[in-house]
Amino acid sequence: MSKTSRRLIFALMKDRMTPAARMGGHTQRGQCAKRMSILDAAADVFCRQGFAGASIDEIAAVACVSRQTIYNHYREKETLFVAVVEDVMNRANAMLFSVLSSFPDNADDLEGELTAFAVRLNKNCICNHDGKFLRKLVQTEGERYPHLFESWRQQGPGKLITALSALFARLAHKGTLVIDDFDVAARQFVALGNADLQMMILLGATPTDEELEKAARNAVRTFLKAYGRPVAEKAGQQPQLAAISG
Repeated sequence: MSKTSRRLIFALMKDRMTPAARMGGHTQRGQCAKRMSILDAAADVFCRQGFAGASIDEIAAVACVSRQTIYNHYREKETLFVAVVEDVMNRANAMLFSVLSSFPDNADDLEGELTAFAVRLNKNCICNHDGKFLRKLVQTEGERYPHLFESWRQQGPGKLITALSALFARLAHKGTLVIDDFDVAARQFVALGNADLQMMILLGATPTDEELEKAARNAVRTFLKAYGRPVAEKAGQQPQLAAISG
């Protein structure tokens, strides 16, 4: 067989395979979209009803798919529940690391930049939909699925503290902060940031932008009182001792 004939046969085979390949691609994208629709619907139902109260029929109705379609993808409700938690954790972690990448590196206006960072952390990672969902599931299903939520604790809050600890160490190395234990400082920063919002978060409310700003400002001012380098030291001067009158 000549080279020309072989090229012609190959071209014909390629043309015949293209529609099938294209159809396969459409099928895969359709299956992926359907799977995401099921996960989103299941997250909504699990959040409202809890694991025990959620039904496959309700999830199917919200997702606009058949009950059998859900079973085809996930076999049983528990498998679907695990998939939902993992999906939400992945989104939450992606957002967390996005916010951590915006941690201030410039000490010129540390109070202002830390305040803005604390607002972003609370708004996008703690008070957002995924943050609320995970907290509610931990409260209602943590005893039933301890290993599942231990994984979340390590991947989410655990990594947050580790990352913040390293970021505060970097600022301390520049002489901006005075910190003996970076892990303790990181935990205290997060706790202070949540202090004014804790009751609202507990009741499921969403803080306003003004409330987020006020909570962050209070947290950072308290944090810097504990760990900020005194102004006199920043200027290269020795702190003045107060005169004692006799």
